[in-house]
Amino acid sequence: MKTDIMVRSIIGLVSVVVFGTLGYMLIEKWSFLDGLYMTVITISSIGFGEVHPLSDTGRVFTLILVLIGFGVVGYVLVSGSKFIIEGEVQKIFTRRRSMKAIEKIKDHFVVCGFGRMGAFVCQQFHARGIPFVVVENNQECQFRILEAGYFLSPGDATQESVLLGANVKVARGLVSVLNSDAANVYVVLTAREVNPTLEIIARAGEEGAQKKLLRAGANRVISPYQVGGMRMVMGILKPEVMNFLEVVMDYRDMNIEIEEIKVAEDSAYAGMSLIDTDIRKDLNLIVIAIKKNTGKMVFNPGPQTIIEGNDTLIAMGDKTNLSSLEKKSHLQTSW
Repeated sequence: MKTDIMVRSIIGLVSVVVFGTLGYMLIEKWSFLDGLYMTVITISSIGFGEVHPLSDTGRVFTLILVLIGFGVVGYVLVSGSKFIIEGEVQKIFTRRRSMKAIEKIKDHFVVCGFGRMGAFVCQQFHARGIPFVVVENNQECQFRILEAGYFLSPGDATQESVLLGANVKVARGLVSVLNSDAANVYVVLTAREVNPTLEIIARAGEEGAQKKLLRAGANRVISPYQVGGMRMVMGILKPEVMNFLEVVMDYRDMNIEIEEIKVAEDSAYAGMSLIDTDIRKDLNLIVIAIKKNTGKMVFNPGPQTIIEGNDTLIAMGDKTNLSSLEKKSHLQTSW
């Protein structure tokens, strides 16, 4: 809407300049440059004087041009000022609303960095309805964050005060995807000190950065180059496997997903074998693996595998059914 007003203003101003220039060229037989110059100094009220003596018809035309030009120029000035002032005011209010909302948020994720990877992470969180706060120092990126409707905590993510401003103390996890490995190490160190139980995932660019990030306190380190290289290898050697994984991981297009679900210690599932539950026969879900409380991973568990409290089920299937499984995994009564 605001852009449309500015476009109309510019079109109106150009139209008046063209009208005035052509008018002087036709009435006074002036050159294009003389007509343009006279038009500009007339509608801008500079008052340098006439380029050449005007005829009576030329003077009448000038009066008409002054009236039209004054109105158009005034409209352009008002619209331009309004566009600039309202835009800045809107940014300020949007940022304040974002900061107020962040004060109340909890059990969320903090995304440090809004580059290509950070923007993709935010898109995925947003698509899944997962609450998150973006920490970004670049003003251009900050504008894009607010424009997308995301919560913004402006500032340098390596500073403790900025992370505290993102409410990292009560956050569920942190994703550090800054362009510098050193900056990611600082973020991990600071976040781990502020919140010892925080789940932290960090991006590693250089080969030796992974060990440093893990020592700094990251739970998991992702190297985009290694992941991208592995996907390319899988894509050429095992294309159908790669297609399957892409379908499962694409949240937008399919209703199938892989989810990890923690089984409560007093859940109805605790102590039951897989075959005796409703996971397969009623919910139509496939349990790909079970991570035991000891950390051991049981892949492709058989029907007689016992589910224990605090186990984590890695299940695949319909999203609605996965949600039902998650609810039942916390219920104390049988279904």
